[in-house]
Amino acid sequence: MYSRFFPVLLCLMGMGFSSAALGQNAGVDLAKANNCLACHQVDKKRVGPAFNLIAQRFIGQEGADAYLAGAIRNGGRGRWGAVPMPAQPQVSPADAKLLAAWILSLAGDQPAVNQ
Repeated sequence: MYSRFFPVLLCLMGMGFSSAALGQNAGVDLAKANNCLACHQVDKKRVGPAFNLIAQRFIGQEGADAYLAGAIRNGGRGRWGAVPMPAQPQVSPADAKLLAAWILSLAGDQPAVNQ
């Protein structure tokens, strides 16, 4: 009896652990599909700031998701240095919201930082 129960238990436990990983993979896949990774990386600066640094700056701020979604589609300048972020109007509003939510999820329980 235990030999049948144990694999089922392991599968069920794996589903719970994989949901967070699936969310992260979906976010990375969406970032790749929209060419975000040409200028950004998840954990280090490239042309633009690292996504996890963006997340740390905005975590816990009201309206951060809408602000980031707007910045993705409309671009921005001056917030992260001299290099402006060009507008990305080809990113749908829905995808921009998903990307913003994924970016914010990268902060986890880390405190907000101002840089």
